[in-house]
Amino acid sequence: MGTGESEAFLPVRSREVARALAAAGAGGRVRELAESARTAAAAAEALGCEVGAIANSLVFISDGEPVLVLTSGRHQVDTAALAARWGRGALRRATPEQVREATGQAIGGVAPVGHPAPLPTLVDTALLDYAEVWAAGGTPHTVFPTTAAELVRITGGRLLPVGPETETERETEAGPEPEAAAAEPERRRRGDGYGAEAARG
Repeated sequence: MGTGESEAFLPVRSREVARALAAAGAGGRVRELAESARTAAAAAEALGCEVGAIANSLVFISDGEPVLVLTSGRHQVDTAALAARWGRGALRRATPEQVREATGQAIGGVAPVGHPAPLPTLVDTALLDYAEVWAAGGTPHTVFPTTAAELVRITGGRLLPVGPETETERETEAGPEPEAAAAEPERRRRGDGYGAEAARG
């Protein structure tokens, strides 16, 4: 059975996703599951894979527009930390109505592609831990196989961690130690550390 023939048996929303995947040159094909895969745990059980290999598609509202976060099913999104890394305003979970308006799909079946218009997208670095990941295909009963790298490519998204702020990030935000900060003006006056390096700017 050819790809076109198999797509004919998919739900309408999933056919749109299948066409978007084909247009993007994605390798995976949308398939329909016997049971609903509305949650990452349910999808992992149906597919016989680790829950972390499920790419959840979460829609948030940030800076007045919908954005898409593709996160590993093994953990939750730290919205404050992610907004800071992404350089965006606060992330607020979209309502079911907002999700449908932005994607044309319902919560539990939101695919990374196949939307009325492309959304700013973030792909969780945790998905890189899996050679193959699974994403929803437009309905809670459809999925397709892909990879983290392919998700970045077909969505035009960015790859960032979605977990809590790390110690390194906290130290970076805090800036230099008080003693170092106090000594900085004097170092600049003497030119310490600002010779050859500064000339390259």
